Amino acid sequence: MTETALEAPAIDARRFRDALGHYASGITIVTGHDGAEPIGFTCQSFYSVSVDPPLVSFSVMKTSTTWPRIRETGRFAVNVLESEQIGVSSQFARKGTDKWAGIDWNAAASGDPVIASTLMWVDAELWAEYDAGDHWIVVGRVVELSPEDWHGEGTPLLYFKGEYRHLHREDESSYRI
Repeated sequence: MTETALEAPAIDARRFRDALGHYASGITIVTGHDGAEPIGFTCQSFYSVSVDPPLVSFSVMKTSTTWPRIRETGRFAVNVLESEQIGVSSQFARKGTDKWAGIDWNAAASGDPVIASTLMWVDAELWAEYDAGDHWIVVGRVVELSPEDWHGEGTPLLYFKGEYRHLHREDESSYRI
């Protein structure tokens, strides 16, 4: 007899995280503005969903105190960090601090914060939110994105095996972590 999902052995949370840590992901900062101040958090689970309509998605822990404030606005921006922005990522990952101290930013047309020197950004309206265990899966419809001349020569900030990483150019056609 084949084991079903109900009969499968429990998966240890630490082992699960360690195993999935072998999948490199980019680092983003999800931002919003609640009318009083800019708000944001570090997020590594961002991806494109659809071209028509233009949809993006990210996941956020249900324990986040920042996401509910952004959710209330009905919109958000996603800022894709450049490899030199480890400090920005770390700053937005901490609780109980001024996440915006020393952060240079401008507003998208919606008013959502766009962090300076990122590789690219999108601004989106909240499309849907789904319950997924200890996280929410958020989908947004992109209404604005970084201009074509925004993109620099930098490389993305990555997270792999529990550490920040970045790509190194080996030659004109290849990179390595």
